[in-house]
Amino acid sequence: MNEGNLIFGPFIEFAFMRQALLGCIALALSAAPVGVFLMLRRMSLTGDAMAHAILPGAAIGYLLFGLSLAAMTVGGIVAGLAVAIGSGLVARHTLIREDTSLAAFYLISLSLGVLIVSVRGNSVDLLHVLFGSVLALDDAALALLWGITGVTLVTLFLIRRPLILECLDPGFLRQVSGLGAVAHVGFLALLVINLVAGFHALGTLMAVGIMVLPAASARFWVRRLGPLVAVATGIALLTSIAGLLLSYHADWPTSPVIVLGLGTVYLLSMAFAPRGVLRQRPTGPRHLRA
Repeated sequence: MNEGNLIFGPFIEFAFMRQALLGCIALALSAAPVGVFLMLRRMSLTGDAMAHAILPGAAIGYLLFGLSLAAMTVGGIVAGLAVAIGSGLVARHTLIREDTSLAAFYLISLSLGVLIVSVRGNSVDLLHVLFGSVLALDDAALALLWGITGVTLVTLFLIRRPLILECLDPGFLRQVSGLGAVAHVGFLALLVINLVAGFHALGTLMAVGIMVLPAASARFWVRRLGPLVAVATGIALLTSIAGLLLSYHADWPTSPVIVLGLGTVYLLSMAFAPRGVLRQRPTGPRHLRA
């Protein structure tokens, strides 16, 4: 079998591979730009916590309606927003800081979601929720993913100025404009809906990987925001396609293969990129530098 058949053959021959490819393209175009701002705002661990926070809502949707795309989507969005708002309110009105509050909500949400799916479902349902089913995306799921991609790109374009300024100097933005709160809430909403999209394809345990890892990898290659978003999106897209092909030919689970591929790109970038550890020029002690 030649290289062309190895690469293009699965997508030509099987409809489920084409569906998975379209889903991965949608996720790359949507989640990677959100991941860049997540990284710039130093909220990567927040994204991980929020990925687990959507689980009980999706589990309740599953409990009531089975593997219903609409029910699990609405449940996940409601749960994610509830955790984001609840942890913020606790941090604002108590002595608990926001990171601790978010961690507490995330642990409660994760354990509750796993309990619901485990008690009311079976091991196959639990694996579906935790690790996704990118090879089983149907037309409704693809419509949801591409709808979220459209909403994300349009919203990022509309709030890009206050969002960028909040990344650079949130205190100054609060002084000169009231758009800081709008940008913050809007970004949290984008984070939640993209995690829900990633949840349907990659599962709740893997959804944040396609956000954080491409952005972190791109940071070793470029500095400016526009190229950073472009490189992160390209890494997410190419690695997802490579992961699909590898999982198909090796008969491995797709979601972990994709995220491990993104992790491999991150490690290689950390080592060999222009700003990686092996390419940085050694510098002398601080007191010797002009």
